[in-house]
Amino acid sequence: MGLRIPGVASGYRIWAGDSRPSVRGAKLGSRSVRGRGRGVKGKSEVAATALTAPSRHPLAPPERDPESPQPQAEVRVGRIMATLADLPDSVLLEIFSYLPVRDRIRISRVCHRWKRLVDDRWLWRHVDLTLYTMRPKVMWHLLRRYMASRLHSLRMGGYLFSGSQAPQLSPALMRALGQKCPNLKRLCLHVADLSMVPITSLPCTLRTLELHSCEISMAWLLKEQDPTVLPLLECIVLDRVPAFRDEHLQGLTRFRALRSLVLGGTYRVTETGLDAGLQELSYLQRLEVLGCTLSADSTLLAISRRLRDVRKIRLTVRGLSAPGLSVLEGMPALESLCLLGPLITPEMPSPAEILSSCLAMPKLRVLELQGLGWEGQEAERILCRGLPHCMVIVRACPKESMDWWM
Repeated sequence: MGLRIPGVASGYRIWAGDSRPSVRGAKLGSRSVRGRGRGVKGKSEVAATALTAPSRHPLAPPERDPESPQPQAEVRVGRIMATLADLPDSVLLEIFSYLPVRDRIRISRVCHRWKRLVDDRWLWRHVDLTLYTMRPKVMWHLLRRYMASRLHSLRMGGYLFSGSQAPQLSPALMRALGQKCPNLKRLCLHVADLSMVPITSLPCTLRTLELHSCEISMAWLLKEQDPTVLPLLECIVLDRVPAFRDEHLQGLTRFRALRSLVLGGTYRVTETGLDAGLQELSYLQRLEVLGCTLSADSTLLAISRRLRDVRKIRLTVRGLSAPGLSVLEGMPALESLCLLGPLITPEMPSPAEILSSCLAMPKLRVLELQGLGWEGQEAERILCRGLPHCMVIVRACPKESMDWWM
């Protein structure tokens, strides 16, 4: 729809995105230019006009007086928001990266430029497939056509609760990931039945392995297994893996490069098993114990005895007391401490007791309290004033980030 501009002869229209006047129904003064019939100037009259007037396009709008105010419609036309076609490739790639995989493939049919951007290596570094119930044929197509050597992080969902007819993750698919994706560093598996998938079929290039609500074979993490499996594995996340128990914790010593361990909801791990397992894993630099049946006091006691070089601790506050927190005093390398609620018991240490223990940790630089309900209260001000050398974070439990690969 055209914009009517004051001061411009009737018949002229300015179209959004185009400053040229429309030729449909355009007029020269009061005479139409629609053909050679009545209303067209004669040759002598046109020649006389050409000699006395400066050369201008016959369809150009009348010149505006430079001292007169600029018409408001022209200002609005000049400030039209940029379209997607005006954005640079880097911005479009950033936008496309937030789209699900299915939509990324669909937008490649819009135009040649978008097809070229969808094929860009940067767009397929991190792929999340947990949103779909995907047939093996589709997964193989994605692996060959889009991911391959571009892939750095992959998030996949199994179909543990979908019945026996649902497609399952196979050893062949795991081996193909290792062969066709040499740059794959992070693999996150959700709700997958891995009982028939040997750990030897996983890509040997993995540095991070996350298992969320997965069933694994009893032989996966036993100490007697091949120690050369996953030689680069630095971090393992075991979240609600019901088969994981004490002997598996001790079997993690087979991964020589392991430095980070996250245990979430592993209810079969006992206090004795945790103490014995951490004795074998004394080289860990990061430990998270979240939502387990273990008390916070027993966990911190095992950490203080076995992990003297640990740098980051993150655990829920269930069963935490002031004497239990004090066992961390004097830890030589501890840099970050995170305590998660919301289970607050009467034995929970007060802000002053937390401050006293933190002051005795020589290298502590980050103190984070999540879900304790202290944000904006006096407890937060006490900790911030008492720990000027630390970054104190008091907040509610955050939602899961979209940047899951970070």
